[in-house]
Amino acid sequence: MVHYLDHAATTPVRPSAVEAMVPLLTEQYGNPSGAHRMARAANRILDDARETMAEVLGAKPGEIVFTAGGTEADNLAVTGVLDANGGTALCSAVEHHAVLDPVEHHGGVSIGVGGDGRLDLAELEEVLTQTGSEVSVVSVMTVNNETGMIQPLDEVIELTRRLAPRAVVHTDAVQALCWLDLSTATAGADLVSVSAHKFGGPKGVGCLVVRDGERSLGFEPLLRGGGQERGRRGGTHNVAGIAAMAVAAAETHRQRAVHVPRVAALRDRLADGILADVDGAIETGTRADKTANIAHFCFPGIASEALLILLEKSDIMASAASSCSSGAMDPSHVLAAMGYPRDLAFGSLRLSLGYGSTDADVDAVLAAVPPAVARLRERG
Repeated sequence: MVHYLDHAATTPVRPSAVEAMVPLLTEQYGNPSGAHRMARAANRILDDARETMAEVLGAKPGEIVFTAGGTEADNLAVTGVLDANGGTALCSAVEHHAVLDPVEHHGGVSIGVGGDGRLDLAELEEVLTQTGSEVSVVSVMTVNNETGMIQPLDEVIELTRRLAPRAVVHTDAVQALCWLDLSTATAGADLVSVSAHKFGGPKGVGCLVVRDGERSLGFEPLLRGGGQERGRRGGTHNVAGIAAMAVAAAETHRQRAVHVPRVAALRDRLADGILADVDGAIETGTRADKTANIAHFCFPGIASEALLILLEKSDIMASAASSCSSGAMDPSHVLAAMGYPRDLAFGSLRLSLGYGSTDADVDAVLAAVPPAVARLRERG
C-alpha cells in the first residue's frame, strides 16, 4: 500500500473533477471562442467556472484570468505589472521560484525572513521607506510551499498602501486554498494566484485574480494572440481543465471546515512522533503559524536524497523541498533564508498531508522514519 505524503507537490484529482472533465473532452469539445452552438455551450461552461472561482476567491467574475497553472499566474502578475508600468518589484526571500526568478530577472529586491520563515516586516518597512516611490509590485506568498508557514499578508498590504501607494500587492496563494478561506485571507491583495492541482483539480490549469478598481495599475499580457481573457491572456481555453478546477475548488471550499481540523490532528501526531523518536530532529517554523497539512524537519547527519530512497522502499512518498526545483539536490533556498546551515538543510524532509490522508499513513511514517534516519547515521 502506498502512503502518499507529498500533497504539497500535487494532489490526486477529485472524482467530481474527473466527472466534470470527461464529457468536455469527448462530447462537448467546442472552442469557446467560436460562434456555433457547441462553441456557445463551451463559453457558458467557462462563465460558470469563472463565477465559481470568483466566489471561492472573493472576487468578481470579470477579475478571474484563467492560466496554465500557478507558475504562469505568478509570472503574469509580476511581469504583467512591470511591463506596463516600469518600476521595481519586491518579494520575500522564501518565495516559490515562479515569483523569485521573475523578480530577480527584472532587477527586483528580495526581503529577508526570520528564523521561523515569516517575512521580516521591519526590513520591508525600511526598504519601502527608501524606495516606495519606485515600487510597482510587492509579492508575498500566502503560505510557504516548503514549511507551510502562513505569511503576514495583512501587514504587508498595510505597509505597501502606506509607503508605496502606487504599488499593487500580489500573493501566491497556490498552497493555501485547501487550508484557508482565500475570500478573506487574500481580500486585500490586488493579484492572487492559484493552481488547480494543489486542491484536487488537474495539472496545467490555474487562475490569477486581477482586481478592478482605482488601485490597479496597468497590466500587460505575457501571451498575446486571440484576445482571450479580455486581452490579458491569449490562447485557446482549456475548458475541461477549467471546469474541473472550479468543481474541485468549490468542493474544497465546502469541505474545508471538516478537513482542516482532522488533517491538523494527523499532522500534529506525525510531527510529535518524529520529534520524540528521532534524536536531534528539528521541526522548522512555528506550528501555530502553519497550515494544517505540512510537517517539515531537518535531521542532522543525513542527506535528504538517501532518506527519500529508503522511505520509498517502505512505500512512503515524500519530498525534501519544492517539487518544482531542479533534479539536482541543492539545499533549499527557503531554509538558507531562514538561517539554516548548508549541511543541516541537506537533511530536510517535507511530509505533507491532504484530505485523503489517514491514520495508517501516519503510522507508516512513524514506523519508517526513525530507523531510516538511524541507518543513515550509522553509515556516516
